Amino acid sequence: MVPFSEYRPLSSLPSSPLRQSVLLVDDDAKDLKHFTTVLQRLGYSVQAFADYQEAEGSLEHGYFDLVIMSQSGHDFESRRLVAFTLGRDRYTPVVVLTRCLEMKRYLQAMQLGTADYLEKPLSPAELERLVATHCKPQQGESLSLES
Repeated sequence: MVPFSEYRPLSSLPSSPLRQSVLLVDDDAKDLKHFTTVLQRLGYSVQAFADYQEAEGSLEHGYFDLVIMSQSGHDFESRRLVAFTLGRDRYTPVVVLTRCLEMKRYLQAMQLGTADYLEKPLSPAELERLVATHCKPQQGESLSLES
């Protein structure tokens, strides 16, 4: 894994004056800080929460291009927030991250309509690919097919 301090994005920052917004929810403070820093350096506007109820409040009053959240334990406590997010806008990509992949939780997440279910940790390059895959370009931007 490349140390974050040496990481250089594969793509350039979004060219649109409107930055894409990401809602990030993770009860692990270290992961929350890491993902927030990487996303901000990539040019995304990030609202980060350690509390799922606070994140829900933010979702009630705003629009996000992507929602990334931790599974929050073996019982998939974030399931309620996934359902709430997709109930408001079923086209909002929601990605669930977990420390331990479990088929039962994966199936639950997919049945709810999540766009992806991935195992932590994610390197900065993996996180960049994740948001590039799930965030639609802003008006005036074009998709880059650079490898």
